[in-house]
Amino acid sequence: MTTTLITGANKGLGKETARLLLDAGHTVWLAARDESRGRAAADEVGARFVQLDVTDDASVAAAFATIAEAGTGLDVVVNNAGIAKRDGGGSQQEALDGPSVLGVFDTNAVGIVRVTEAALPLLEQSSNPVVVNVSSALGSFWATHEPSRPASRFVSIVYGSSKAAVSMLTVQYARAYPGIKVNAVEPGITATELGGGDPGSHPGRPAAESARVVAALATIGPDGPTGTFQEDEGELGW
Repeated sequence: MTTTLITGANKGLGKETARLLLDAGHTVWLAARDESRGRAAADEVGARFVQLDVTDDASVAAAFATIAEAGTGLDVVVNNAGIAKRDGGGSQQEALDGPSVLGVFDTNAVGIVRVTEAALPLLEQSSNPVVVNVSSALGSFWATHEPSRPASRFVSIVYGSSKAAVSMLTVQYARAYPGIKVNAVEPGITATELGGGDPGSHPGRPAAESARVVAALATIGPDGPTGTFQEDEGELGW
C-alpha cells in the first residue's frame, strides 16, 4: 500500500489530487491549516486528516509525528500548498512590501523545505519514495521567454519568482537525495481560489482535470524520472 501526504489539500487542486490517488489505491493523508475544513474535506473523499501549516515549524513537526505514530509509513509527498498575490501590474495590482512578499515565499518555497526535511526520515524507509512539487510555468525561465506560452504574456512578480525558487529546490533535492524521485509539475491554468478570486468565474480548467498530471507524477514507479519539470504534454523547460 502506498501512503501519500498532500499539503494544502482541503480544496481545489489538492483535494482533487487526493481523490484521484485514493481511487488509485493510495492511503492519503490530507493536510490543511484549518482543522474543520480539512477534516470535512478528508471525510468527503475518504482520506485521513492531519493538521499542517507549512509556515509553522511546530505544526509541521507535529504532523509528521502523527503520521509516524499511525504506522502507515510514507511513500509520497505532494507539496501542493501555495498562495499568490495580484501582482501582475495594472490597476488591480496589490502594492508589494517586504512582509507580504516574504509571506508568499514562506508558503511557496520555504514551506517545501520544511515539509520535505520533516518527511525525509519516513521517505527514506520507503521502497519507492517520491516528492512532487506543485509549481507553475510562471516559474519557468523558458516558458516566460517563449512567445507561444501564456506565461510569456503574464506578469507575476512575486508568485512567479517564488515558483522559480521551487524549480531550483526540485533540482537540488533530486541531486541531494538520489534515492528519492523529486519532480516539479505545472498543473495547467486551473480554476481555483489561489489568487483570491471565484473559481466559478475563473477562465482556467477544473481542478479535477489539472489534478491528473499531479497524480501521474505521484504514482511513478522506481524507473520514473527525477529532477524534472513536467506538464500534460511531457517535460517542461526550466
